[in-house]
Amino acid sequence: MKTTTVYPKSIKQATEFDVLKKGSSNKKLGFKVTAKKWASKRLYSLTLTERETCPVSCHHWEDCYGNNMPFAHRFSTDGLTDKIESEIATLLEKHPQGIVIRLHVLGDFYSVEYVRFWDRMLKENPTLCIFGYTANMFDQVTGEGAGIGGAIHLLNHRYADRCTIRFSRNQESNHLSPCFAAEESFEGKAFTCPEQTGKLPSCAACGLCWIAQKTVRFLSH
Repeated sequence: MKTTTVYPKSIKQATEFDVLKKGSSNKKLGFKVTAKKWASKRLYSLTLTERETCPVSCHHWEDCYGNNMPFAHRFSTDGLTDKIESEIATLLEKHPQGIVIRLHVLGDFYSVEYVRFWDRMLKENPTLCIFGYTANMFDQVTGEGAGIGGAIHLLNHRYADRCTIRFSRNQESNHLSPCFAAEESFEGKAFTCPEQTGKLPSCAACGLCWIAQKTVRFLSH
């Protein structure tokens, strides 16, 4: 079984490059947020190494869309959080209105300590917002998957106005958690990604993934 990207030469050391990339470098993301919530902030993204940082339970383990991204810069976790912290400080000086970081274009939350790092970043930087998706699981009723998934669940609730990490699961949102991201085959209550259907040009112009209290459905890639 593959345990890292199929493009190992694309893995970069976090200490040698800027790890937070302008959203304008990715047509899907966009840069200046015009969506009602978080409007006027600037959007950046972080890309880690797929599989190395992902839970093996991910249903896209074998057909990860990273398999089709040979030119993406993936960053190793060595020295990663120190570099992110430094770059956040620099970017918030540059953008006093604040920034939004898309976690993770590739990769995932790889440890509870890493989730706690983002907790600290949100606590120390009130104009910072984050959003993204995770294959880590957490069941609010049974507590199953407590570890990383549980830490992410707490992060969403602790910073509900500035943090939305959706769990990749074919499930309708509920009063315990509005944060799910479903596959194209999902037939429950959901909205389909407006950027994928061409209704809006980018995440920065849409914002529904961090605004809507409803499951988002993504078209197969």
